[in-house]
Amino acid sequence: MAEESQLIDEIVDRYEGEVGMLIPMMQDLQAEIGYLPVDHLRYMGKKLEVPMSHLYAVATFYSSFRLAPKGAHEVTLCLGTVCYLKGAGEISQAICREFQVAPGGTTPDRMFSYNPVNCVGACALAPVMVVDGKYHGQVTMESALEILHGLSLEEQTKEATTAE
Repeated sequence: MAEESQLIDEIVDRYEGEVGMLIPMMQDLQAEIGYLPVDHLRYMGKKLEVPMSHLYAVATFYSSFRLAPKGAHEVTLCLGTVCYLKGAGEISQAICREFQVAPGGTTPDRMFSYNPVNCVGACALAPVMVVDGKYHGQVTMESALEILHGLSLEEQTKEATTAE
């Protein structure tokens, strides 16, 4: 934790320990690490004399903060009315089951961050899954899983090629 505490000390010192600068401090921490680890937040809270509940409230209020590492691929599934009526609920359950990920979470292998949302603004393509900014329309449970398994296989192939 020495390295982590040094990083937090630097961030807090940068803002002269001003509690009113908590959000920029948390943004700097996330920029360095990629997310906000609980132990880092706990140390920051002690250093600033701010309760952990307040830090957690800030981290969960703003959607730009992450409490878990981000996956290599960003997966968004529309669960809006039209998409839901066309099977998005079942697709969501299949993704969660197949990749052991909770909605809003990251897979254990950090391959995917999964974010179901209320609307992606493409109802004519329902159900819609967006992967790394690319829209996939009229997905089925099978095609959604196929797309994600394809990305997973691509990553494994890249890693194997790089290791050689």
